Amino acid sequence: MTGLDWAVLIVYLVAIVGFGIWIGRDTKQISDFFLAGREMRWWAAGLSVMATQISAITFVGTTGQAYTTGMSFLVVYFGLPIAMVVLCLTLVPFFYRSGVFTAYEYLEKRFDSRTRTLTSLLFLFSRGLAMGVTLYAPSLVLSVILGWSETTTILVMGGTTILYVVHGGNKSVIWTDVVQMLIIWIGIFMCAGVAIANLPETFSLRDSLAVAQITNHLEMMDVSADPAKPYTLWSGLIGGAFLAMAYFGADQSQVQRYLSARSLQESRLSLLFSGFLKVPMQFLILLTGVLVFVFYHFERPPLLWNAQAMHRLEREAPADAAAMNTALGSAHADRQAAAAEYARTRSPQAREAYVEAHGRLSSIHQQAGRRITELSGAKSYNDTNYIFPSYVISMLSGGLAGLVMAVIFAAAMSTLAGEFNSVATATMVDFYQRFVRSDASASHYLWMSRLFTALWGGFACLVALRAGQLGSAIEVVNRFGSYFYGSILGVFGLAILTPRASARGAFYGLIAGMATVYLVSRFTTIAFLWYNVVGAVTVFVVGLVITAAAPGPARPAAA
Repeated sequence: MTGLDWAVLIVYLVAIVGFGIWIGRDTKQISDFFLAGREMRWWAAGLSVMATQISAITFVGTTGQAYTTGMSFLVVYFGLPIAMVVLCLTLVPFFYRSGVFTAYEYLEKRFDSRTRTLTSLLFLFSRGLAMGVTLYAPSLVLSVILGWSETTTILVMGGTTILYVVHGGNKSVIWTDVVQMLIIWIGIFMCAGVAIANLPETFSLRDSLAVAQITNHLEMMDVSADPAKPYTLWSGLIGGAFLAMAYFGADQSQVQRYLSARSLQESRLSLLFSGFLKVPMQFLILLTGVLVFVFYHFERPPLLWNAQAMHRLEREAPADAAAMNTALGSAHADRQAAAAEYARTRSPQAREAYVEAHGRLSSIHQQAGRRITELSGAKSYNDTNYIFPSYVISMLSGGLAGLVMAVIFAAAMSTLAGEFNSVATATMVDFYQRFVRSDASASHYLWMSRLFTALWGGFACLVALRAGQLGSAIEVVNRFGSYFYGSILGVFGLAILTPRASARGAFYGLIAGMATVYLVSRFTTIAFLWYNVVGAVTVFVVGLVITAAAPGPARPAAA
């Protein structure tokens, strides 16, 4: 990066930390620290909901996945608007009217203490580990791009976020999220625009999309009913809806954002605003990845996107590296010529020539990946997450690369901020106040809340420092969440939809749901999006069966 790029990145980091500390200067009580005094406007809470979900993985992983496999990942978000409408009619009013700090408090009101404790523990376990992935994935890539060590990148990204969240709590989180979302939107439009502008003058956007279609990079509507396929219309609409309902309805990192709104109506508006804006945002990000794929038809792509891996290959196997680079150059030239001919004629012969050249080029990339795997001793090699940042650094100038790096930092920090604040809330409200100090002063609880925030931030940094190789980061995070989210959603479904469901049914139903998801993931080929459906349905059915067999004292569903 140039000096101007570094200046842009440094100014962003200093400005966002300073703004976060300044905006949270009036935080005096835990209601301010955790729920921003319940005074947030709907659009601010909605942008914070989006920012907490849109991590740097969205930029680092989604664009790289679109480059590699196309836009099929978009189906994951097809069920999101449906989920938001359902949540606005069900869970949101119950949470808001009951006046809870955490979603899991409601489960004690509805069922019992142990159901609340187990569900909150599952949240802390899953979200605590996910924070490490959220921090590690962009840090791994940015360390290579920026020339920093992984440790330095992790500590800079995690440490700067901890600074303002510890000081201002949820108010700092929400208002810095608003600023960061504006930066992210600017970055999205700029990257899409640059990708289009970098296409050759003789190769139109229509030509680009036609070429991308040959390799199914624009395929989004796979109507297959095969549950083993990860991204189909049905897995997106059904599995994606269950994933979204669980994430936005039962994950404290999201619930805490919209519970900070001034009224129930504004809580609902914040969710709907976020849900319906997310799909076009994700479409633009994926489209940018596809356009970068087309751009590298006319600019030779590297043999390996990870520069450190490429240096290792050249150092330890120079003959192999030279031979593969030569073959790559030949395949690239043939693919470029075939793409240009197909854009001009749309002939079957040009299409066949393109498919053959693209297949050779892909095979060479795979061969290089296998060779570096042998040299490193790793189980596998995947450089999907390096594609987009490498493109940014090599192709953007005049401070734009620094701005995109700031966008990646903004996306990572906005997600981490919400997660740090939410796990600290669950730790304080669901455990510390119940089991350690139930009669302490407000100042003591505020001090301990800040301490828990710092400790969880430190834990995320430790997980990130010890994380292993990832595939597509965006897929890893959604796959990991799917192991837990469906079962947690099932408990809330029992609480809201079945007034006669017992605490015993909810507790053992949750255990059954987690066990079933494990067995399905271990012994079947069912795609991960369906885990959310499996977990939720299992908890619901087992909970009702246990309630019918051994009914306990019923509590009303309404708060």
